[in-house]
Amino acid sequence: MSLDEKKVAILVEDDYQELELHYPRLRLLEAGVRVLVVGAGKPEYTSAKGYTVRSDVSAEEVDPGDLDALIIPGGMAPDKMRRHRAMVDLVRAVHDRGKPVAWICHGGWMAVSAGILRGRRATSFHSIRDDMVNAGADWRDEEVVQDGNLISSRTPDDLPAFCRALLESLA
Repeated sequence: MSLDEKKVAILVEDDYQELELHYPRLRLLEAGVRVLVVGAGKPEYTSAKGYTVRSDVSAEEVDPGDLDALIIPGGMAPDKMRRHRAMVDLVRAVHDRGKPVAWICHGGWMAVSAGILRGRRATSFHSIRDDMVNAGADWRDEEVVQDGNLISSRTPDDLPAFCRALLESLA
């Protein structure tokens, strides 16, 4: 599957979960997608286990109209991401354009902060279920939940199904 014309942003902040950032990034690159690692303004971010990744651009510099999808990896990074208005606004803007917004694990916190869950089916890591439900989500315990342009998964074990759903939504 070649998706050479597509551009997808992956958000990053410190304490990101390694597999949840790199696995989708590599799957998309293999499919020919242009992937932008979007940070809060620093040039480099460190995962919970000490791995680093460089950002390509800050959230303030991204035109949501240029994106075909946005991914929010988990770990504790989403709790830090949602402290940056530009990152939250980017999630909301991509969603409002009807483009896929995909998250895994604690990435659902960004969907909560962006206010995009009311009346929508979604999943997340079980510990933030209450946050998701309180934000209006119909929370499901499934490996991947797709409701329109929202794609969500629970843990790194769900990454194969998560990436399949994301790639199908871009095709």
